[in-house]
Amino acid sequence: MRLLPPESWTFLLILAIVNAMGCIQSIRCKPKSFRESIAVLEVNSTIDPNPTSIDESSGVVLRYRTPHFRASARVLVPPIAAKETWTVGWIQACNHMEFYNKYGSTGMSSWELPDLRDGKMQAISDSDGVNYPWYGNTTETCTIVGPTKKDTKFTVRMNDNFYPSVTWGVPVSDSNLPQLTSIRRDQSFITWLVAINQASGETVVLQTIKWRMQLHIEIDPGKPLGQRAKLLEPTAQEQPQVLARNEPIPPNAMVKPNANDAQGSCREFLEDCARLP
Repeated sequence: MRLLPPESWTFLLILAIVNAMGCIQSIRCKPKSFRESIAVLEVNSTIDPNPTSIDESSGVVLRYRTPHFRASARVLVPPIAAKETWTVGWIQACNHMEFYNKYGSTGMSSWELPDLRDGKMQAISDSDGVNYPWYGNTTETCTIVGPTKKDTKFTVRMNDNFYPSVTWGVPVSDSNLPQLTSIRRDQSFITWLVAINQASGETVVLQTIKWRMQLHIEIDPGKPLGQRAKLLEPTAQEQPQVLARNEPIPPNAMVKPNANDAQGSCREFLEDCARLP
């Protein structure tokens, strides 16, 4: 076998080293995408342990305030080389709703989301109707405008609860005679931590949380004001679930209508009372 001269071996060795360095340099210089590099450093979600409070100070309506659902996340956004704008924040949708106010043998009133009830939509946006798809635009979101040279760290927070007023008397009646006998409410929500490119619309789901709020209040309208209502089980709510695997956002959760505007006030009395659960 013919051997190569020493100078040829030296040339081949140098060529191999250069090629290897080129490959390593190529791997190192290949930038990660925004989707791959944004990171959630910490996420927390709770429902306050206090029970729903009941306010009977008004002779016209009963008010109640449920404990707050709270979510917070610390996020790291790496340097953005391009002239891009990204918003990171919370998006929430209602995916189940039951809300019945019963007026003894007279009937009931119910607030419903018709498209959700009929299965036409998986979930309906629960934004404030102005900043959609975001739940809000104060502590709920953070906007990063590129180019940036350093990592950006921040915390986004949101909270939600129910604080409605329910009339003591039948809503469609001119009488204020107290007839309200029970309130039942059962709603479920999905809350997403999301990053959205404001120019391209690229959406990155960073975290998914599921939570539920249940309420049952029994009322004796014959008792004096201030002594009528009693909170039944559950007095403490199930704690939210921070999912290990993210769920996609249904299209209807990103646009109007929102759950607050879409609530159809469906009041049925007398013969329709049999529909009560």
